[in-house]
Amino acid sequence: MSDSVLDDRLAASIREHRLAAALSLDALAERAGVSRAMLSRIERGESSPTAQLLNRLCGGLGISLSALFAAAEAPETPIARRAEQPVWRDPASGYLRRAVSPPRASVSLVEVVFPAGGTVAFDPLPAPAPEQQVWVLDGALDLTLGQAAPVRLLAGDCLWMRLDAPIRFHNPTLRETRYLVALSRGAGA
Repeated sequence: MSDSVLDDRLAASIREHRLAAALSLDALAERAGVSRAMLSRIERGESSPTAQLLNRLCGGLGISLSALFAAAEAPETPIARRAEQPVWRDPASGYLRRAVSPPRASVSLVEVVFPAGGTVAFDPLPAPAPEQQVWVLDGALDLTLGQAAPVRLLAGDCLWMRLDAPIRFHNPTLRETRYLVALSRGAGA
């Protein structure tokens, strides 16, 4: 799936979630802390939002980023062939996100390729906050959850966390880091 097709589907998914929640553009913009103009451009497919901005919109909608992507991805099927897995690049950090799981799976698996020196931060998700595991496949990753000290993960390390505090991902190395995120699609996911 091309970036432009996924961007169009994300735009439609945001609009559908907003309308399903009976929120006006102004109401969602206020809840998410974004401008109405930016939200309108995103919904019309005129702006490619960053991961951070998508996360803020999801917070305003009361859904997870994973749920937003699942709604925008391919039709329900029990198999997700690599060639058909949706891939999205964050225009701000440059990280590449590949949705590995079929949309109907109860656990969302996401492969991330994070550029050397890259950083991205997310706001906490609304209650009940889903659980997430991060498993580093190659490279290193510094994770900061809330006010806690950063945790360095190396290849093979896996960290469990609840997404109820701000989180910051940072690749401290001079090469790409590749990791897998496993997120429950249960309540709030």
